[in-house]
Amino acid sequence: MEHYKENKSCCAGKREDLKQSDSIQRENSLLFDTSINVKHKEKMVLIKGGDFLMGTEDQEGFPADGEGPVREVSISPFYIDSYAVTNDEFSEFIKETGYVTESESFGWSFVFHLFLREHLKNPAMQLPRTSWWYGVEGTYWFQPEGPGSTIHNRGDHPVVHVSWNDAAAYSKWAGKRLPTEAEWEFAARGGLEQKLYPWGNELMPNGEHYCNIWQGAFPTENTEEDGYVSTAPAKSFPENGYGLYNVSGNVWEWCADWFTNTPDSSDRKNPVGPSHGQSKVMRGGSYLCHKSYCNRYRVAARSSNTIDSATGNLGFRCAKDA
Repeated sequence: MEHYKENKSCCAGKREDLKQSDSIQRENSLLFDTSINVKHKEKMVLIKGGDFLMGTEDQEGFPADGEGPVREVSISPFYIDSYAVTNDEFSEFIKETGYVTESESFGWSFVFHLFLREHLKNPAMQLPRTSWWYGVEGTYWFQPEGPGSTIHNRGDHPVVHVSWNDAAAYSKWAGKRLPTEAEWEFAARGGLEQKLYPWGNELMPNGEHYCNIWQGAFPTENTEEDGYVSTAPAKSFPENGYGLYNVSGNVWEWCADWFTNTPDSSDRKNPVGPSHGQSKVMRGGSYLCHKSYCNRYRVAARSSNTIDSATGNLGFRCAKDA
């Protein structure tokens, strides 16, 4: 297990890693009334709150990510979406508000190399440290693999190519908010204590797939043994003990907190993270996570990205005060 000691970078791209993004000016159009009713109440579940052991010190983890120390945290009751925001739901938001996502303002987003036709692979837009990511012009939430791609027949899949700012804007329109990292982990654990996954310690109970992650040799061959090479419908695989779907794998999910790899262990009551930072927390892993590299589909695993970054494996779900 020595490869777990190395803090390998997460399988997501940052805009700041491509110098071209520095000079791009962007605008957003928040054209909605903040007093509107809550959207899609039917998908929210009440989490009654309580005390739980947050974080992990397991040998399979990445200590440099700030996964530990394990500490007891108290969470007040709240609501959370049982599944990630879908393309259909995000489309409602766009149609009603005219909002322009940051990927559209920048003119590009990150696409995984296996999903690209060769003429779209621009070496100048390939990330040096995670070379499986290409910045591709014309890639947006409704064109997730670049020009010529669509979300046809993917209305029930999680929306991707959304930045933290985009996710926060949608949440505000929906009368909701992004979950705190502590809320996310409390809900994702589904009532289990200190287990590796939302369903227990075994990745494939009875030989069955419980999440959408990478099978095969990352990043060149995905055998699709779980049925998916990219995103799966947002309500795929068994739900956890609190009725949440896909809190491991499928897409990374934005949280409200600024990221730090030295969490404040003394902040035990509804922690909200640091008051400022360089990037926001992402949780849950994605369909690109594999044990040999990004072993971050474990329920305590964490990563981060800058608030303007967007990729083909990054989405979100919403929360609301109870």
